[in-house]
Amino acid sequence: MLEEVTVIIPALNEAASLPLVLRDLPKVGRVIVVDNNSTDGTAAVASALGATVVVEPVRGYGAACLRGLAAIRELILAGESPPRVVVFLDADYSDHPELLPELVKPIIHGNADFVLGSRLQGPREFGAMPLHSVLGTRLACFLLRCLLAAEYTDLGPFRAIEYGALCNLGMTDRNFGWTIEMQIKAARLGLRTVEIPVPYRRRIGQSKISGTLSGSVSAGLRILSTIGKYALARVPPRQTRSQ
Repeated sequence: MLEEVTVIIPALNEAASLPLVLRDLPKVGRVIVVDNNSTDGTAAVASALGATVVVEPVRGYGAACLRGLAAIRELILAGESPPRVVVFLDADYSDHPELLPELVKPIIHGNADFVLGSRLQGPREFGAMPLHSVLGTRLACFLLRCLLAAEYTDLGPFRAIEYGALCNLGMTDRNFGWTIEMQIKAARLGLRTVEIPVPYRRRIGQSKISGTLSGSVSAGLRILSTIGKYALARVPPRQTRSQ
């Protein structure tokens, strides 16, 4: 079933951690590493390890994810079959790539359209999520529930979504609002959504978001503004469900 899966890995200066991610990742249909204008040879490392490498020169998590989706479209136009499932996975080795089969199983079996790996429901290594990150995530999920009737426990980056459903979301955010935009739109379109607990460990290297004050503030403001934008649109999403 994993031959129907394409994995998108946004990467910014992750040459040290990327080999571990790719080592632990089960064999899938295709792995696309999006080099987000790295300066440490990330692209060369990814290519040497067999990944398809594309470059997004404008830095931003959402921009890198959008470039990965564009790469999928280019491959389809070149004659490749569309993937059934797209998985998003960070390049810093904080997630557990070996759990990908569990993440995609509900979609492959026809029981879900969108599966979110919840770090807050799973075991976390000490220091993997700073306190301000945990509290900020809980606040964002509280606001999603109160303002948009969207039930989530996390905004985790390790997630799987049916490709057709992903295309229908019309993703646009080019920065830190990418993950929450996906979750809001998934709820709004009534996607069958499942959360599964996933373990989380301390990343290799410094986080671009929680590792710096400016990154944390920028990400927090972007997430809150995204929630506010969709809440003001006054179009209530349908409920999600967890397992």
